[in-house]
Amino acid sequence: MTTPQDARSFKRVILKLSGEALREKGSQDNISPEIVERVAKEIKKAAEQDVEIAVVCGGGNFWRGASASARGMDRATADYVGMLATVMNALALQSALEAESVSCVVQSAIEMKNVAEPFIRRKANRQLTNKSVVIFAAGTGSPFFSTDTTAALRASEMGADAIMKATMVDGVYCSDPKKNPDAKRYETVTFDQCLSQKLEVMDSTAFTLCMDNDIPIIVFDIGGEGNITKALAGEEIGTIIHKG
Repeated sequence: MTTPQDARSFKRVILKLSGEALREKGSQDNISPEIVERVAKEIKKAAEQDVEIAVVCGGGNFWRGASASARGMDRATADYVGMLATVMNALALQSALEAESVSCVVQSAIEMKNVAEPFIRRKANRQLTNKSVVIFAAGTGSPFFSTDTTAALRASEMGADAIMKATMVDGVYCSDPKKNPDAKRYETVTFDQCLSQKLEVMDSTAFTLCMDNDIPIIVFDIGGEGNITKALAGEEIGTIIHKG
């Protein structure tokens, strides 16, 4: 069983990046090259500390399948569009990492051989062992699953020690800190507490996968300078969600 103490000590991690985090606030551009460059530099620093890193990108800076479905689009089609949005973010991050001389590969759950490798678990595992950063794109390849679920699934398949969920807040709160200025931030919280208190950290499918496979989730603010490197290197940052 993973405890809050040993949840900070790991060799292989999944970094979950939201699409919105790659977009400059108020900008008309869906992807900020400057933000992507900063993310790449921080990933490089963590990789230099001998951490094996895989990345799952969201696509919310381009498209949200659930929102499009609520406005009348066929849900499966809307989700496929969202999967393609994650590929654009993955390719942008790959380019930035390669500019930093970081060995990197994009594996897509939807075959598109001209721009990405297909997802093959054994190959991805070998690439991580060889210290390449692997970016998992196109979600799970199936509609009705979020990129949070993708992160939980790939973490389970890759035998990752933890999921690093980079968000726009600095951890998990007892209520929405944007609506409640008195909301309490947790340093550690259990999966059971998150479920019983209905803390919206990940969707239920992703949560169940992490619980079943005892994979801690570390939620932290992507906006702080150096926070990605700190999280990936195991420094105390954000909130650890763990199995009680």
